[in-house]
Amino acid sequence: MSRTYFGTDGIRGTVGMPPITPDFMLRLGHAVGHVLKASSARPTVVIGKDTRISGYMIESALEAGFASAGVDTLLTGPLPTPGVAYLTRALRLDLGVVISASHNPYGDNGVKFFSARGEKLPDEWEIAVEAALAESPRWVDSARLGKARRIDDAAGRYTEFCKSTVRNDLSLKGLKIVVDAAHGAAYHVAPDVFHELGADVVKIGCAPDGFNINAGVGATAPQLLVEAVRANGADYGVALDGDADRLQLVDAAGRLFNGDELLYVMACDRLAYGEHIDGVVGTLMTNLGVELALRERGVPLVRAKVGDRYVLEELTARGWLLGGEGSGHLIALDRHTTGDGIVSALQVLQAVQRSGRSIAEQLRDVTLFPQTLINVRLAPGADWKSSRTLAAEQESVLRELGDTGRVLIRPSGTEPLLRVMVEAQDAALAERCAQRLAAAVNA
Repeated sequence: MSRTYFGTDGIRGTVGMPPITPDFMLRLGHAVGHVLKASSARPTVVIGKDTRISGYMIESALEAGFASAGVDTLLTGPLPTPGVAYLTRALRLDLGVVISASHNPYGDNGVKFFSARGEKLPDEWEIAVEAALAESPRWVDSARLGKARRIDDAAGRYTEFCKSTVRNDLSLKGLKIVVDAAHGAAYHVAPDVFHELGADVVKIGCAPDGFNINAGVGATAPQLLVEAVRANGADYGVALDGDADRLQLVDAAGRLFNGDELLYVMACDRLAYGEHIDGVVGTLMTNLGVELALRERGVPLVRAKVGDRYVLEELTARGWLLGGEGSGHLIALDRHTTGDGIVSALQVLQAVQRSGRSIAEQLRDVTLFPQTLINVRLAPGADWKSSRTLAAEQESVLRELGDTGRVLIRPSGTEPLLRVMVEAQDAALAERCAQRLAAAVNA
């Protein structure tokens, strides 16, 4: 059975347009509830959300749907996606529910789920939910309705968890760190984590109003962080996205490090302390320079499809621990069950402290290949896969690049966009070829 509602990361769309409507969310909660009841007589779920104004509406509708199926609900209020994953596992619950559209603007929203172990759920589970959505509702009677209550200390619990993922002797005393929470779910958590570890924290992007999430701030717009680090004479800047599972990091010189580079630092830190690494999982977008540098250290890199979900699947299948994307989704399965921007930042800062070498110094052996990525909005009804113009242009670009570059063309899993990436040893060549391919998309 093909999936109608679920994409690469849950269900996502524009608020007020199907399926991001209150009536569908009530049906979704009801359907998920009945799927859960197939294996548990009285399931309990936890619902967390980011700071979008639409979160109130979706939360209420999901809660009603769960109650109507006889499922109890715990509500955390705004909490990072990895925080919900942690609480689901820590509280021995049946399911974690996150209301978020991650890095998208406030007008979008969505829902994604975590298993009782705090892990992303398989395709089979999503197919079962879609099958339940196609059935007529089975309302329980009053005696069996679910109940709901709030977890008042959810943020504090998650803050302590983040601190527990690094060595007890890690201290950030003497460091000034700018924390940009993208006006999102980590606005009241991330600053506390770094402050409680001793850092002097400067907050930006920590004043959500329901409409400003990801608006010129956070991991998808890191220039404000770069400027704030310089203006405040800070040692580091940490930027998260709206649901705080993505990280961008800046040093005192204003250099921005992407996820590929930070993944390399995390791997080298483990190697330096005698840990064996069977391999690292990247994606089709992972920079070739990082792959070559890891190979020099005896660590193979395997590429998964783009998306942290696929990185997780590959890590699980191979029994490996480290993986990530250049966009800043970093996964350390010996620290958490899912990608976590705060935890990843702490891993990198711990690597700096333990080695006595800055991030830039640890990356001296890495020569990144220039990449140009262009997001092309697809024309309505466009069939890019069958485009002869695009195919001919891609063939021409590949001939020009030869063995010194790569081309990747893929659709976005969350937006009507085609992502065109060209990687080459020469930056001007990568830019020129990417522009040619982008122009051919809707030609």
